[in-house]
Formats: sequence, structure tokens, C-alpha cells
Amino acid sequence: MIGVLLFIGIVVWFVYFYARQKRKVSEYKLPADAGAFLNDNVSFFSDLGDDGKQQFLNRVRGFLANTSVRGVGVDVSDEDRLLVAAGAIIPIFAFPDWRYNNIDEVLIYPGAFTRDFRKSGDGRDVAGMVGDGVMHRRMILSKQALWQSFRNELDGRNTVIHEFVHLIDKADGSVDGIPEYLLSHPYIIPWVGMIRDTIREMKGGDTGGIDMYGATSDAEFFAVIAEYFFERPDKLEANHPGLYALLLKMFVPPLKKR
Repeated sequence: MIGVLLFIGIVVWFVYFYARQKRKVSEYKLPADAGAFLNDNVSFFSDLGDDGKQQFLNRVRGFLANTSVRGVGVDVSDEDRLLVAAGAIIPIFAFPDWRYNNIDEVLIYPGAFTRDFRKSGDGRDVAGMVGDGVMHRRMILSKQALWQSFRNELDGRNTVIHEFVHLIDKADGSVDGIPEYLLSHPYIIPWVGMIRDTIREMKGGDTGGIDMYGATSDAEFFAVIAEYFFERPDKLEANHPGLYALLLKMFVPPLKKR
């Protein structure tokens, strides 16, 4: 009897949760100029056809309906929220059922901050971070880095995409550079081997355009190479064809080269 009641309780909770999430999404309204703003500021969006743009906007709306974006010591505008959401949707756009179930809030700081989340003092060299401990289920982004990520989309760097890729990596339970949700098992061993080989080459002086921060760890390598893939797929393919091919298998469909 207890087991039956427990089962019924779980079913009721899931029905309630689904209805609540669906209601939140349906009630959230994007700014009237959201499409025009993204078209002018996010190349990934402007490269999409009309259907793709509508899908992207729906995904942005769903993200912002379920994830708070607020400022800490700085005002946050609708445009700030749209850029955060764009950085979240770009790496998962090919996966219509994906939801970021490991984040509740994105905090926007005025500028760089320290590794213990301070906005002033020495050691302010962090532009983005997926929080842990007291910051569990939170992400912190520098407002300056947020806008810089989309102002120059040909430098191979995007702090927002970088941090959301960490969340994708974390979805299987560990931040280890092996996104099991995106990689089928036959590709995991080649991917790990490619990470190790490329990091060794980078430390030897041959980066092929990859930011050296990617050599810090396997997890950072995955986030850095994902930035490169979404910003400069043409350059990545030319410099690292093997890496490009595997990333294409992860983040299908193929991106329009630019």
C-alpha cells in the first residue's frame, strides 16, 4: 500500500512539474524586438533560415522563462538576457529536447571577479564561472565579457558559450571534458585520445589557434574547443580536421562556414 501511494505521489509530482514548466514558458514574453536584436548581434542566429530563427527564439524564451538572469552591482537589460540565452542555446540548438536542468540563475557582475566571487580587490581575473558550493546551480558572467563574446565573433572566443558547455559536460554527473550526452560510445575513446594529443602539442608550442587555457585540463579543453568550433568552424577545420570532425558529430547539424 505504501509503495502504491509513493508511486501515485511521484506521478502527481511529475504531472505538476511538467504543467508548471509549460505554463511558465507560455506566460513568458520576449521583447518585441528580440529577433531584430539577435539578428544584428548574434551571427549564429542571423545565419539561420526563418524556421530556424523562430525555433531559436522559442528556445530562448523557454530558457529565460526557467532561468533567472539578474545583476549583482549592475543593471541588467533585456539585451543582456537575450545574449545570455543565445549563448545557452547555440551549443544545444540541434537538440530540441535538451533542457539545462543544472542551473537556476545567471548572475551578471560588472566586470571580472575573483575565484571566490569577489568584485573588488586583487585576483579579479575571472570572466565567467559555473558556481559550486554556495553558488551551486548558479553561473556568474562578467557583463563586459558577455558583450565582448558577441562583439567579435571571429576571435574564436565566447565566454558565454564556454560556461554553458561546462554545464553540458556536467549533465552526466562530472565535468571531465567527456560529454556523454553528445558522444556515442564508439567516439569516446578517440575523443579522449584527441584531447590528450592536442594538449601535448599545445604545450609543445603548436596551438593551431586554440587558446592555451584549453591545455589546463580536459574539461577546459572541451569548453575552449567548443568556443572555437562555434565561432570559427572554418579555421578549426583547416587547423585541426580531426577535432572538427568529432565536434561536428557532437553538435550537428553542420554550421554554416564564415
